[in-house]
Amino acid sequence: QVQLVESGGGLVQPGGSLRLSCAASGFTVRTYTMSWYRQAPGKERELVATITTAGAGGNTNYADSVKGRFTISRDNAKNTVFLQMNSLKSEDTAVYYCKALRYTLGYWGQGTQVTVSS
Repeated sequence: QVQLVESGGGLVQPGGSLRLSCAASGFTVRTYTMSWYRQAPGKERELVATITTAGAGGNTNYADSVKGRFTISRDNAKNTVFLQMNSLKSEDTAVYYCKALRYTLGYWGQGTQVTVSS
């Protein structure tokens, strides 16, 4: 059974850091393109960061709004993808979702709330 479980969200002050985790089961993350999305209240879901398959080089891409602050990574041994978020801003407040994609086959996690507020 395929499952993605996000964790690591919470309340943090502006300028702080959080590390989100996306633990996968039922498939191998290194063979899927893995992404983090986020959705703020009243807004559409947006792509935050992507890491390609190991076979494709494990290349990473980021939304302009998070470049230089967020880092996506993958731990193949733990079958887990991470999103390290530094220098957090209030506009980063959203529910963050993990997505796995291979060709047309995609899976979503349930999301984890990140709130940046003083």
